[in-house]
Amino acid sequence: MQLSKRLQAVADLVTPGNRVADIGCDHAYTSIYLVEHGISPHVIAMDVNQGPIDQARKNIVRYGYETQIETRRSNGLQKLALGEADTILIAGMGGALTLQILEDRPEVLAGVGELVLQPQSEIYKVRSTMTERAFTIVEENMVKDEGKYYVMMKVLPPGNSQEKEYLLTKPEHFYYGRLLLEQRNEVLHEFLIWELELNRKILETLEAEGTDKARARCEEIEDKLTRIKIALSYFSS
Repeated sequence: MQLSKRLQAVADLVTPGNRVADIGCDHAYTSIYLVEHGISPHVIAMDVNQGPIDQARKNIVRYGYETQIETRRSNGLQKLALGEADTILIAGMGGALTLQILEDRPEVLAGVGELVLQPQSEIYKVRSTMTERAFTIVEENMVKDEGKYYVMMKVLPPGNSQEKEYLLTKPEHFYYGRLLLEQRNEVLHEFLIWELELNRKILETLEAEGTDKARARCEEIEDKLTRIKIALSYFSS
């Protein structure tokens, strides 16, 4: 099974030997990869829609992993029982939906060892919410796949060690990821430069408009540019 660069980076975050619940499994490509490469002994591939589940089953049969991968039609974690998975994997969903899925079944979260998340949006909200609830982001990666930027993270639940190097304490940590910044992730660097230029152009356009609404928006863009410059300073120190 050949994964996209995005899904490969997600799969690489799963701790070997863990049983995985693949939420929003789509066609089960990640589930199949995890079993095929001996990363996970058992995967529960789950999706809210019947179409993807049917296609996932076909793919699982085609690869011969019916005994190691089971499928369930489920709205988020609703059909996952306590203790059935060591890793909950949620990739390709919006940040708000990702958080809602996790919030709906706190009793299930209490029994897992890690979360592997790849939110498509609102990454700031995911990082801040995880931190507020005493979860710890212990690993992050960022890749560019077919012209789009993606962030993926491994998150440990409350009760695990929260060493200082993992704590998010500054605004740029929540927006761009402390680990990505301190490890000088090359893709993040490229993204920051792209965002800097984009927002400079937006600011120029707004300043030319001269309306009250444009001036208010200018303040927001200037704040964003300040954050970007602070984040870029990690790459020059």
